[in-house]
Amino acid sequence: MTGNTHVLVIGGGYAGVMAANRLTRRDDVTVTLINPRPDLVHRVRLHQLVGGSDDAVVPYRDVLAEHVRLTVDTVTRIDAAERRVTLSAGGTLGYDYLIYAVGSGSAEPSVPGAAEFAYPMATLEAAQRLRAVLDATPATAPVTVVGAGPTGIETAAELADAGWTVTLVCGGVLGPYLHSRGRRSAARRLTALGVTVIDGSDAKVTAVTGDAVRLADGRELPSEVTVWTVGFGVPDLGARSGLSTDAVGRLLTDETLTSVDDARIVAAGDSAAPSGLPLRMSCLNATPLGARAADTVLSRLAGEQPENLHQSMYAQCISLGRSAGIYQFANRSDVAVWLHIDDGLGARIKEMVCQGIPRHLAEEAHKPGSFRLHRRPGGVAKRRQTLRASRPGTRAAADRAS
Repeated sequence: MTGNTHVLVIGGGYAGVMAANRLTRRDDVTVTLINPRPDLVHRVRLHQLVGGSDDAVVPYRDVLAEHVRLTVDTVTRIDAAERRVTLSAGGTLGYDYLIYAVGSGSAEPSVPGAAEFAYPMATLEAAQRLRAVLDATPATAPVTVVGAGPTGIETAAELADAGWTVTLVCGGVLGPYLHSRGRRSAARRLTALGVTVIDGSDAKVTAVTGDAVRLADGRELPSEVTVWTVGFGVPDLGARSGLSTDAVGRLLTDETLTSVDDARIVAAGDSAAPSGLPLRMSCLNATPLGARAADTVLSRLAGEQPENLHQSMYAQCISLGRSAGIYQFANRSDVAVWLHIDDGLGARIKEMVCQGIPRHLAEEAHKPGSFRLHRRPGGVAKRRQTLRASRPGTRAAADRAS
C-alpha cells in the first residue's frame, strides 16, 4: 500500500492503547483512537475505586503516544463496505484499517430483581455509582457481593478490609479458576477479613430485592447494598454492524485476529474470538492481543503474512484486601496448577502488575515496538492442539496455524 494509511482503533482500554501506540512505528500511518472517555480506565483497580483507595483512571497523556489522535466519542455503527464508522455525536470517520477493541462490561443479569436492585461494577461509571451508594450507606449495613470470580473476591475483600460487613455468595465454588490450594488460601484470607462465604450448589441467587438476596435453598440474606459481579458481556457494535460474532458478542476472527468477514478489520482484547476459541478475558491477555493486532496490520502494510496468535504464559493475580493477595500460576492450557504465591508477597506481586500495565503502555508510546510479551517463544503448538481438539468448525483454522 502506498501513501498515508489511516487506522482507526475503537476502544481505549489496555488492548486499544497498546495497538494504537504500536502502530506509530510507521511514519506513513495515521492513528485515531476513539473512546467514550478522556482517560484510560485502569480496570484492575476498579475494586479499589469501590473500596475508596484509588480512582482507577490513568490520564491518556501518560500512556498514549503523542502522534495518536484521540477522539472522545462512541462508535454507533461500522460500515465495512464503505470503510467508515458513524459517531454518536454526529459525523463519520473513514479508515483503511480498523482495530476493534471495544472491551467488555457486565453481562445483563437474568435473575429477577438484579437489574433493578443490584449494582454492577465492570465499568468506571458503574463503579463510581456503587462508590457513591456505599458512601451514603451506614458502615454497619450488610453488603452482599454476588459472584466469586476475581472481581467478586477482590471486591468482597476490599470492602471488608475497609470495615464493611460483607457476605460473598459464590453461586458454586469460590474462585472457579483457582487451584484447590489457591482456593483454600483465598478462603482463609476472606475469613480473616470477616467475609462470610456462601458456596456450594445451593448458593445460587434466585432473586434480588431492595433489602435482601434470596438463594436457591430458600435462604434470604439481608442486603442493604448488593454488588453484582456475575459474568461479562461485549458491546454489540459488531453484531449491529453486520459482522460475525460469537454468542457473547466477540468478533469472530482467524488466528491473526483478522475478522472472518473483512481483511481490513482486526480485533483485539476481550472483544476478539480467534477461531471461535477466545482467550480468557483478562489484562494478561488484552495487552498482548493489542500488540498482536497492531502487528497484523503492520505486516499487511509491509506486504508480509501476519503471524498467528500464541500465548505462552498464563496466570491470575487477585487482591485480598490491601495487605494480601494470590498469584496463581497456570499451564499453557490456562488451567491453574498447584503453584501459587499468597499473603503479603502475593499482594506485592499484584501491585507490581497493576503498576506495570500503564508502564508497558507508556514504554510502547515512547518506543513503539518495544513490547515483546506476545512474541515470547512457546504456546503455538499447545494452541494448535487445542484448536484441533475443539469442535470441527475450528479444524481448518488449526491447519492454517500449522
